[in-house]
Amino acid sequence: MRIRMTVMAAVATLACSIGLYPLFATGRWFWTGIGAVLAAVCGGLLSRRLRLPAPLDPLCGLAVLLLYLTVAYASGAAWLGFIPSPGALTHLADLAGDGWHAANRYAAPVPLVSGIGLLAAAGIGVVAVLVDLLAVRLRRAAPAGLPLLAMYSVPAAVRQDGVGWLAFGVGALGFLGLLMADAREQVGGWGRAVTVHRHGGELPLAGAAAPSGQRLRVDGGRRAASGRRIAVGSVAIAVLLPMAIPGVHPRGMFGMGGGKGKGTQTVTTPDPLVSLKRELTRLDDSVVLTYHTDDPDDPDYLRLYALDRFDGDRWTYSRLRSSSADRLSDRTLPPPPGLSIAPVHEVTTRVKVSGEVRDMTFLPVPYAPSQVSIKGDWRVHSRSMMIYSLSDSAGGRSYTVKSLRAEPTAADLSAATGYPADVVSHYTDVPKNIPPQVRTLAQNVTAGAATARAQAVKLQRWFTLTGGFTYDLSTPAPQHGNDLVDFLLRSKRGYCEQFAASMALMARILGIPSRVAMGYTSGTQTRPGTWVVRSRDAHAWPELYFEGSGWVRFEPTPSGAAGQGTAVTPGYTEPTVNGGGRQDDGALPTPTATSRSDGSTATPQAAPHRNDSGPQGTPAEHDSGNGGAKAAPWIAGGVLVLLLLAVPMVLRVLTRRRRWAALTTPPRPRPESGDRRPDSGGPPARARGGVHEGDGGGGAAHAAWREMRADALDHGLEWRPSDSPRAAARRLGELLELDPVGSEALGRIARAEELARYSRTRVADPLERLRAEVRTVRASFAASVGRRTRWRARVFPPSSISQARSALRGAGSRTADLADRLNDLPNRLRRR
Repeated sequence: MRIRMTVMAAVATLACSIGLYPLFATGRWFWTGIGAVLAAVCGGLLSRRLRLPAPLDPLCGLAVLLLYLTVAYASGAAWLGFIPSPGALTHLADLAGDGWHAANRYAAPVPLVSGIGLLAAAGIGVVAVLVDLLAVRLRRAAPAGLPLLAMYSVPAAVRQDGVGWLAFGVGALGFLGLLMADAREQVGGWGRAVTVHRHGGELPLAGAAAPSGQRLRVDGGRRAASGRRIAVGSVAIAVLLPMAIPGVHPRGMFGMGGGKGKGTQTVTTPDPLVSLKRELTRLDDSVVLTYHTDDPDDPDYLRLYALDRFDGDRWTYSRLRSSSADRLSDRTLPPPPGLSIAPVHEVTTRVKVSGEVRDMTFLPVPYAPSQVSIKGDWRVHSRSMMIYSLSDSAGGRSYTVKSLRAEPTAADLSAATGYPADVVSHYTDVPKNIPPQVRTLAQNVTAGAATARAQAVKLQRWFTLTGGFTYDLSTPAPQHGNDLVDFLLRSKRGYCEQFAASMALMARILGIPSRVAMGYTSGTQTRPGTWVVRSRDAHAWPELYFEGSGWVRFEPTPSGAAGQGTAVTPGYTEPTVNGGGRQDDGALPTPTATSRSDGSTATPQAAPHRNDSGPQGTPAEHDSGNGGAKAAPWIAGGVLVLLLLAVPMVLRVLTRRRRWAALTTPPRPRPESGDRRPDSGGPPARARGGVHEGDGGGGAAHAAWREMRADALDHGLEWRPSDSPRAAARRLGELLELDPVGSEALGRIARAEELARYSRTRVADPLERLRAEVRTVRASFAASVGRRTRWRARVFPPSSISQARSALRGAGSRTADLADRLNDLPNRLRRR
């Protein structure tokens, strides 16, 4: 069973699983992983104990792993608390789906919800099954490193920081221990090395005796110690050398140092005068900041800049004029412009900027900030609500922002009319060199829209749905007005900067005050209320002004897998349906939004769950006929379990009937001549086990003897293959203290088997008489053992299990022989 290698395979798997620590917020996943590894190891041990073929090893491991997962995560729905039922399997599948959804929603480190814990345990268990198969059963310890390495590839793929040197070293030592244990077993199979010490020299011998005056001693420890030193030294070099070389490890030796040299990694924040493309295409996808919010909804974007000026080529912000009166000093900031009607709620956000961020002189804050608590000289621009500093940087700082989040409805935006004169003069200014094709395009896209909101919604839908645009990071950054025209009229390929700049420009052409905001999307949630923002979350979006609601965010950039991954379209920008069944933007209704009585939009709800409440708030009534449908899976599962439990018993009955039926079936005549018995005119006698009744009783005697042997095994009696029939009968009689009837029947069966084996002139015992003797002996066995053993002999006869194991072993041997023949087929064809 190779216990030592089994233990080392489990230890190596657990050691390498430590490398998964960056993926989880807590360490409880490791304990579920230990259970999964033990389950996989027990499955492998069971397979080897039953001497099953190698292909069944992983099946046994996976079966025991499934039992463990059922006990750990679905015991309430399982039969007897551990047997997987249809309900338990459904629960595990649903839990795995929830875990997969949560893993895609959260960024590492993820909270250890039940679904994620199930996926982690199942993944570690599958790796343990593969390692056990390769290293223990197939004796291929080196390839077992591939599934172990796969566990390191997961955090390396999803985390920029990768795996720490200590976790890597522990896993590497575990794998080296597995290799050394395998090498020790392979070398130990040849015996231990013996060295002759003579006059300071050494002469290795193999099984030779020591000459006179020479001393023999075992010298295997020296080589083993050398191997261990080489292994540990290799791991140390692999771990320490990359951290000591400048530029290979970003933080220097053990995370200390790194300085500002060439190897230092920095995170550059988006700048209004520099393209966003550098941030969006960074290979490392560095963490910019983390924040915690009490917003009950998904948090809003974090804004850095408000670009209010378009010079014909690019967007930028007007020159800021700062004074000491603009300092924050924990004071309440001026109210956001234009926000007077739309409902608002206060949100508190605690932000921590990564220490690797450089030159972030504008604070990323959710709009509109009302109070900011941060150390240093930070100021606010009252018109745009940008938070900036003339001397400090946000890198490595923590600060708290209280902000007013507006919640305008579609009706609020549609009812907004008129703009303040200063807003119109400043935020609708368009250079005269804008091509007329762009002006015409803006009018055509929004044709039929009656309100400013309807125009804005049509523009957004044109960019995201109907205009044929494609999100493409390979597009060059816009540098001139011609680039913008090419994006709108010809290529229609770009990223957030082109989409935001184009929509803001077209909104100004239509007379809607607009500007371009730059910063970050809300990022990815790591646990409830906690979010991580990375460099690829850098984003640009247009803000349009509506009196009563202030500056309102729109999202013309495609989102999801085919666009900006973390961009979110606000609900108030979805088209609404008017009373005539038409949308107020002139398009047909879409299933993505429905109209409420107040004019706001709402996304359609998913189909109700089978246990959801009915329309009146009471539980939905179900047809009385559905009770049978609900019980059907349980009934089917129960029948399936009963059938599986009955397999050994049915196999035992079928084997008994087939054994006796073979003796009553006339043998096939043979065309060739054979040795015929002098007293029989029938066909030649068969070999033992297949002899007909007319052969003098040999076949019946062998069948009776095999039946008695199977009955002895079923009743837990020791059977020694080396005993002669007479010795076996005598030992069983003394062991069980059989009654005279049972003892005589046992003796007659033994005597018939002896005659069938050794006598040339067999004395035929009638077949029915031997069957009766077997039934008598079986009844005596049952009367001599306890009730539990008697029931086990009937329901779970061990002889059937032994028979199935022999059949599987034979099938495995035949499969291996067929594979060898197929492999040798080209050589045989070549020889011909």
